[in-house]
Parts: sequence; structure tokens; C-alpha cells
Amino acid sequence: MIGAQAALETRMLLRNGEQLLLTVIIPTLLLVLFSSVDIVDTGEGEAVDFLAPGVLALAVMSTAFTGQAIATGFERRYGVLKRLASSPLPRWALMTAKTLSVLVTEVLQVVLLTVIAFALGWSPHGSPLFVLLLLVLGTAAFSGLGLLMAGTLKAEATLAAANLVFLLLLVGGGVVVPLEKFPSGVQDVLALLPISALSDGLRDVLRHGAGMPWGDAAVLAVWAVVGLAAAGKFFRWE
Repeated sequence: MIGAQAALETRMLLRNGEQLLLTVIIPTLLLVLFSSVDIVDTGEGEAVDFLAPGVLALAVMSTAFTGQAIATGFERRYGVLKRLASSPLPRWALMTAKTLSVLVTEVLQVVLLTVIAFALGWSPHGSPLFVLLLLVLGTAAFSGLGLLMAGTLKAEATLAAANLVFLLLLVGGGVVVPLEKFPSGVQDVLALLPISALSDGLRDVLRHGAGMPWGDAAVLAVWAVVGLAAAGKFFRWE
């Protein structure tokens, strides 16, 4: 039942034009545009080496947070969640299926963006295991926050808030603009955001070949625990 529901959730996500815009088109355009045109000073080395990790982090946020929040919010509004909750599929199994759908989509995103980045001259370093751990922590953090928003706000409010947060974190989360470009006091605050922790952590591993960035991992872990705990406590099915 979980596998069937996860496959259905994935097909619905991939057929949705707005979801494809968030999960595929925007990250791809950002990667290609900022790697090809000298718009933002990304420091020494090739621009794609700075941008690729940030865009991978953006892809995780777009799927686990923005896309999941919007889709779940409207399912809740139209009574889809209420009907599914009364079906033979347990509620925990439904959440598991949604999580699997997010993971499948992220795998497709990572593969696509990695291929494009290699075509643009990307030269990654570091351990794939560290990258995987960071992506899992980032997914957990953003999923918790997305489900919390979808389970507490009205669908229209979720749509507006999720897109606004996506745009704000795109600009101020170290995705395409280095955090060093912001004032020092602002940097300290932005560094505590999950998108900043994921971007910087991936960049430390993939660009600099560093070991596991435990500071960034700790920030993501805290967001994951707080977000998932709050979603479990406050999520309303109808």
C-alpha cells in the first residue's frame, strides 16, 4: 500500500506544472544562467563550483518544503487527506508514502542537476557519503517545516507563504549570493537558516573537499527535530 501510494504521489507531483517549475526549471535555469554569465562574484575558481552545491540545496528545499507544503495544503483543503486518513492506509503510512515521493523526486533532481553541472565544467570533490548525509538531514528539516505549514495554515496562505519563503531563502540563503556579501551581523543570522547550512555544508564538501561539516549538520538536525516534532503535534488533517 505504501509503495502504491508513493508511486501515485510521485506521478501527481511530476504532472503538476507549478511543481515542475519549482523543482526542475528554476534550479536548472539558475545553474545555467549564473554559471554562464558573470552576474554575481562567487570568489575564486569557476562559478559553477560555487553554484552547483547551492542549487542542489535549493532543489531539496523546493521539493521537500515548498512543493510538499503547497500540495499537502490543498489536499487538506479539499478533503483528500481526510478521506485518505479514513482508508485502510494508516496515517503513518500516508506520511511515509509522501516522504518516499519526495525522496524519489530529489534523486531525479540531483541526477539532472549533476549532469548539467558536469556539462558546465563542474569539478566536485569530497565524500559522496557526507553529501548524502547532508541531503537527508536537509530533506528532514524542510519536510518538517513544510508539513507544519501545510497542516496549520489555510491552503491559500500556505501557497503565498511557501512561495515567499522560497524567494527569500533563494536570495539570502547562500544559494547564488555568498553569505560573505552580507553585513557581518546579518551573516550570523542567515548562517542559522536550514538552506544556508545545507548550501554551505555541501559547498565545503563538494568545492573544498572538506570532511563532514558538523556545524552545518547540527543546524540541520535541530531544524529537523523541531520541524518534525511541531508538525506531528500541530498538524490538522481537515
